Amino acid sequence: MQLSNQEAESLIRDGVAALQQGRPAEARKRFESVTQTGRASGQIWLLLAAACRAEADVAGEEAALDQLLVLEPRAVRGHIMKGDCRAKAGDDRAALNFYRSGLLIASGQQVPDDLLAELRRAEAAAAQLEARVEAEREAALARRGLPPDNRSRRFQRSLDFISGRTRIYLQEPTAYYFPELPQIQFFDAADFDWAPAVEAAASEVREEIERLLAAGTEGFRPYIQAEANRPRIDDNPLLDSPDWSALFLCENGRLAEEVIARCPKTWEAVQAAPLPRIANSPTVMFSLLRAGARIAPHTGMTNTRLTCHLPLIVPPECGFRVGNEVREWEEGKLLIFDDTIEHEAWNGSAQDRVVLIFDIWRPELSDRERGEVGALFSGPALD
Repeated sequence: MQLSNQEAESLIRDGVAALQQGRPAEARKRFESVTQTGRASGQIWLLLAAACRAEADVAGEEAALDQLLVLEPRAVRGHIMKGDCRAKAGDDRAALNFYRSGLLIASGQQVPDDLLAELRRAEAAAAQLEARVEAEREAALARRGLPPDNRSRRFQRSLDFISGRTRIYLQEPTAYYFPELPQIQFFDAADFDWAPAVEAAASEVREEIERLLAAGTEGFRPYIQAEANRPRIDDNPLLDSPDWSALFLCENGRLAEEVIARCPKTWEAVQAAPLPRIANSPTVMFSLLRAGARIAPHTGMTNTRLTCHLPLIVPPECGFRVGNEVREWEEGKLLIFDDTIEHEAWNGSAQDRVVLIFDIWRPELSDRERGEVGALFSGPALD
């Protein structure tokens, strides 16, 4: 069938008018006259799908949507309507996937006002389908001998991911990435043979920092400082702020002899740990987070090290998140984590929080690999 551009435009105008006036059969006939030419745009296929929906022809609607999504794979309304079609067909998983994809695409763009209601409807439909799909999955696993109380920790985490309860967080170092290291948020301190010695010294370490703080916070400085020769593209509210400040015993491998002399037990305690003694490491510091302050989500510089927190002064309402997992600091109990996975901290109390922070080698690195990384960082700075 051959149509001039003028004839096609006339058919489309008449079809839109018929659809708006509640005459879907007439609208469909006109839209099909255009699609049969093989020159229809994605918008024409969408109009045809709408006409088919008004006629309650699910098969015709879905066929038109399939053509639309071939031409425009990121058509938000097409994904939502396709989800509706799959839901009507009883294909819950496919419907859920189309709703999710439509919502994901919409999250990265401005959408017209008339689409906002559809997005809200898709969110509600997706939530209902997620609950239904998860219930079916849980029932099937229980029948196979795997109820929630009979699962390994990692398998349960995998289910949390596919259900949407948690996100997948991966290492995102800002300076240097060493491949093939496990993506672990928090490590178990019991797996480190040096950890008990550090925890045993916690009370002495706390006494040393309390003596220093009794005389004031002289020597502490903002942890995030502006540097004229280093670009910044964020707007971190803690930039040059004493709300998050640090007192260093060792900063990027440079010893602070005066502070070490005033905190000898602290320095002695961390010597039990495998500190990465290379050009710009280790770093050992007291970290002070003021009452009411919050450290925004961020990632560290290199995944060849882990970060250790020895909590010393921890008032209530303090929290710490790495990836999906939120923990509270317990005074004297080490937290060991990968700081290249997104993390944040907050102090919701009326008192200051103080933690001793130091870095260690990743246990998965061989002696040879540690030597290679040390040689790399002994050259020009990578940060």
